[in-house]
Amino acid sequence: MITIKTPEEIEIMAEGGKVLARIMKKVEGKVRSGIKTKELNELFEELVFKFGAKPSFKGEEGFPASLCTCINEEIVHCLPSERILKEGDILSLDGGILWKGFHSDMAVTVPVGEISFEAKRLIRVTKKALKMASKKVKPGNRVGDISNAIQRYVEYQGFHVIAELTGHGIGRKLHEEPEILNFGKKHTGPEIKEGMVICIEPMVSMGDWKIKKSKAGYGWETRDGSLSAHFEHTVAVTKDGCEILTNLK
Repeated sequence: MITIKTPEEIEIMAEGGKVLARIMKKVEGKVRSGIKTKELNELFEELVFKFGAKPSFKGEEGFPASLCTCINEEIVHCLPSERILKEGDILSLDGGILWKGFHSDMAVTVPVGEISFEAKRLIRVTKKALKMASKKVKPGNRVGDISNAIQRYVEYQGFHVIAELTGHGIGRKLHEEPEILNFGKKHTGPEIKEGMVICIEPMVSMGDWKIKKSKAGYGWETRDGSLSAHFEHTVAVTKDGCEILTNLK
């Protein structure tokens, strides 16, 4: 069942979203060659508790960390570790917090030092796909309109969406209905209604769309080893359209 949030609940989620955005910005600022991904997880967790929130991911389906850190061909849900970032890597950071009973969730992909032209383009296209999808978030549209916007733009740019991984509704639970696919047909799927809160998260591969489980067992990576990028925002549906909740503005 798709839950509709009250204006008061959305206001709480907007508070939490801004807190999460501030935390992620601080963690993003620490990304550099020579740092271990587990250090980024430690910083994220420290900041979450400092702001008076709780990490959403830790313990979710047994996940032992608070932040997902995915490098290069890794797509999502990868564990922080002793792995050291190096010049030329790209790193996806995915984090969530619980704030006053409601979850928020966001992801960004950032360069580690100087990266290749194609890696820059992959990041730019994935980020823009999220922006374009957000424009389809308005009452009367369908979830398929969001999905189709992501797929059409990404494929037009010569990349592939990760078909098997999706966005989702969010609220008192981290993952709620509906699923937000990264591909689909216009005018299909559940109707978008005022008060819905969803996570839109394009995941894009430079190569093939097929995926496999990572060695640690939690994450996913591209089967062909090609680079991937991931961006995500928690957004609310208002009478006027889309309100991005995980935004510092």
